[in-house]
Amino acid sequence: MDSAEVISWTRLGVLFWALGIAAWLDHKERRVPNQFWITWSKPAIFLWVLDLLNSEAEWYVFATAAGMVAYASIAVIGRPSLNDIKTGNTLDILVSFWYVIGISGVVQGLLLHTDESILGIISGDGSEEAILWWSTFAVFIPIFLVDMAWRMRLIHGGADCKGLMWVAILVPSWTSIPIQFPEAMENSVIAMPPAIALLVWGGLSFLFLPLIMVFKNLKEGNTNLKLIWHAQRMNVDEVMNNHVWLLTSIAEMPSGEKKIVHSTRAPRKTPTKEKLQSDIDLLKENGVSQVWITKKYPLLVFLWPAIIPLTMVGGPMVFIMPLLGL
Repeated sequence: MDSAEVISWTRLGVLFWALGIAAWLDHKERRVPNQFWITWSKPAIFLWVLDLLNSEAEWYVFATAAGMVAYASIAVIGRPSLNDIKTGNTLDILVSFWYVIGISGVVQGLLLHTDESILGIISGDGSEEAILWWSTFAVFIPIFLVDMAWRMRLIHGGADCKGLMWVAILVPSWTSIPIQFPEAMENSVIAMPPAIALLVWGGLSFLFLPLIMVFKNLKEGNTNLKLIWHAQRMNVDEVMNNHVWLLTSIAEMPSGEKKIVHSTRAPRKTPTKEKLQSDIDLLKENGVSQVWITKKYPLLVFLWPAIIPLTMVGGPMVFIMPLLGL
């Protein structure tokens, strides 16, 4: 193997290993410490630097890559403020200087390569320097989309957001990892960024979850058609010790009668432990021993196995586009 292949296979190993650990932590604790992403960002950045060195990239390409890393770092270390800079905070001063380097790389790249057609760059007809810079700058797209999805609560977990940003840095382009069957990708006109493709593959795996839940509930004799596709029954005493949303509650009717109701949707806002314990106590006071719950499934758990189709065939657009007649 040449040096580029060694780097790509190393990237794949880091992706599989680190994302697997993150998925396990998210499954067990429902959180992944910031220090985890800081630690694993080091091999991701190191491999990106090696890749750019191997491509004999100009200084502004390295600076642009630094800018992309700086943007993603906001999710972990925050954004430096003017007040902190004025007070001489070392970290904020260094990060601000890092931003300046990144902006200078982006500006220089735009000045040099905006005269070339974007379609030509996408089709691979542009100059090698332009293609390399644009592919580096394009890492902005998945980081921005994930950031906006998190802010709009389309992605709820902070660990999921940071994980996808980390993937965008580790796998900045499709040439960064070895695709085993690249023929479909080569014939595709449009390709998602690798991090977004991983998100879509992970989302598609969610489609199997309702089938599994229906089968499991029918096997256990649960036939509530509104709930069996996404929820399950659990002993009320086990709710506090599991990562679940409680769907069963006690409602007081206009007549004063109390009735057991089962919500079909998880609450928009996760209740506090005190509120959850109060709801459980009320259920037990009314003789309820079995309740309906829906588990909190961390997205990282679904992203980890999604690495397999990602490395086998690339992005899902190669299958979606023909279905749309494109």
